[in-house]
Amino acid sequence: MILCGVAIAGFTVSVVCDIATRMLGAPWLWLQEVTMTFFIYGVFAGTAAATRRNDHLYLAVLAESLSGGRRLFFEIFNRLVVLAVAACMVWYGYLNFLDGFRSLRMPSMTPLASLYAAIPLCGILVILFTVEQIVNGWRNGFPDREQAS
Repeated sequence: MILCGVAIAGFTVSVVCDIATRMLGAPWLWLQEVTMTFFIYGVFAGTAAATRRNDHLYLAVLAESLSGGRRLFFEIFNRLVVLAVAACMVWYGYLNFLDGFRSLRMPSMTPLASLYAAIPLCGILVILFTVEQIVNGWRNGFPDREQAS
């Protein structure tokens, strides 16, 4: 959550500085790269944080309306789907990251891989948090939305 706040603050400050320097007639071109970096890392850090807090979209209403073994099945099924998507993020994000070394960002000439690294990192965190939820849910049961808040 702290990383999300840092990313939002950095994004906001860099946009304000970009606008100010352009209005003064002396734009800092590298600020667009900084803004894009804060935005991308903020989105993927927010995805991981939402998974950790269980605030993401999935079939919660259906699972919460059930009880016993059916509830356990749907809760674990939902998280297995999230795990599959996260595994795809890790694998294909890593391939994209490797491919990003062939393209450079202007004007800094840094590889696009510096942006693409956020994708597999997010996938790893989502896997970690989802496995944690499955283990805790298996041991202690899955809380209702009202109990989790």
